[in-house]
Amino acid sequence: MSTTQQLHDRIIIEPSVSAQCCVIWLHGLGDSGAGFAPVVPVLNLPANHAIRFVFPHAPEQPVTINGGMTMRSWYDIKSMDLHDRADIQGVLESEVKVRALINEQIEQGIASDKIILAGFSQGGVMSLFTGLRFDKPLAGIMALSCYLPAGDKLPQDLADANRATPILQHHGEQDEVVPLFAGKMAYDAVAKAGYTSQWQTYPMGHSVLPQQLTTIGEWIVDMLS
Repeated sequence: MSTTQQLHDRIIIEPSVSAQCCVIWLHGLGDSGAGFAPVVPVLNLPANHAIRFVFPHAPEQPVTINGGMTMRSWYDIKSMDLHDRADIQGVLESEVKVRALINEQIEQGIASDKIILAGFSQGGVMSLFTGLRFDKPLAGIMALSCYLPAGDKLPQDLADANRATPILQHHGEQDEVVPLFAGKMAYDAVAKAGYTSQWQTYPMGHSVLPQQLTTIGEWIVDMLS
């Protein structure tokens, strides 16, 4: 039976056996780790899987496009312009936090190539940005309903360690928050640079669907096998 730990900055769901792999899943703007923790049973993973799930909480900060309202956010969103949407300084500060989460798992005995970095919306931006720049090989990078901080350009200082890391990019065809073309722009940039990414769209808005989570569960198992 799996166990859940509620820590001040994250939720950790341990498998029923000793963890050999890990998925770090970053939430979107205004959400928390609790928003995606319930997906674990829906992924239809094998009963004896050895995957630890970590759902961090973003720090609380004012968000410009929401009138300066304070909420959980991995970075400030300054405008709706895709080429100037993400506050890059905030992205870099959150990258430090995400790297620390990955390194924490490595220090606990899980090899970097048994770690998947995943995220939705803002969390997907962070998983793609951090994963492509991380200096140790990851098992996979999942970027759901998101974009690149620079719109159509990959981050600077890409790491050779993750040049061959599989990437999964999903997007809603009726996404009212992050337009479909923004996700496709990110995928095109990734594919053009020679990365191996799976792109798939779903008939949904800014959300996830049960059948999509089944596909994600299969991908996670494949990446961590």
